[in-house]
Amino acid sequence: MSAALLASFAALLVGTSLLLSTVPWFSRRPLAQRLAPYVASPAEPRRDPPHDGHGVIGLLGPRLTRTLVGRDDLAARLRRAGRTEDPATFRLREFTRSLAALGLGGALTLALRPSGAAAALLVLATPVVSVVVDEHRLTSAGDARDRRLLLELPVVAEQLATLLAAGASLPTAIARVAERGRGVAAEELSEVTRRIRRGDGELEALRSWAERSTLPAVGRLVGVLSLHRETVDLGHLVTAEAGAVRAERHRRLVEDIERRAQLVWVPVTVATLVPGLILLAIPFVTALGQVTGG
Repeated sequence: MSAALLASFAALLVGTSLLLSTVPWFSRRPLAQRLAPYVASPAEPRRDPPHDGHGVIGLLGPRLTRTLVGRDDLAARLRRAGRTEDPATFRLREFTRSLAALGLGGALTLALRPSGAAAALLVLATPVVSVVVDEHRLTSAGDARDRRLLLELPVVAEQLATLLAAGASLPTAIARVAERGRGVAAEELSEVTRRIRRGDGELEALRSWAERSTLPAVGRLVGVLSLHRETVDLGHLVTAEAGAVRAERHRRLVEDIERRAQLVWVPVTVATLVPGLILLAIPFVTALGQVTGG
């Protein structure tokens, strides 16, 4: 039990230091570093603050951190998942949950009284598991949002193509589709419209959308829309890109169907092999008993 108490005390010290690092009085950054996100040039992507690490799990090292949480850019992952909270708020909530999990692990250790190694593993594993679960939820939310965006993208592209062919300008077409839509694509186009009204150029606003999303289809559509000053038949090009996105979605759907069809055979194979192995084992054990005289 002494080893468990020592591990709990060490974990408490680490948690307290991480909690104090989020307080501005203890982690005051230089003035130039604090003003850097606000004076960066529009073409330069905004970087995350230096204190935006991976919380408790970041102490395990960058390589293991990337293995467990998948990506390093938390701000981009939050934007990809459609969340409006800042990275500091997410990490603070993540740390609070890990601290509660640490207390739960300590309470279970005191109640069950396992051996020293098992107690240390229980105390240290609970906060790590809590952080990994939060990171997995964030990644899953981003993946689900990308899937919905891929479903909506062909229809949105065709609406843009219709408006552009009717003579509407690119900002007007984007704003109209964003106002009438209700899905993920409409939310992304609303963000593009807000950036344009804020003073950004059309190309910069569209490229920011491509940077937020990890879908290659979004990058291709943005590349086609970026030609609005160089071609007079942009509606036809956007329509062709919508067809390509729909074909890509159909290909992914066929792949999912084939993968699920293969998974159907897993329980069938197990249900067939296990009784067969049992039937083969009975005469083998009988013959072995006769040979050994058992």
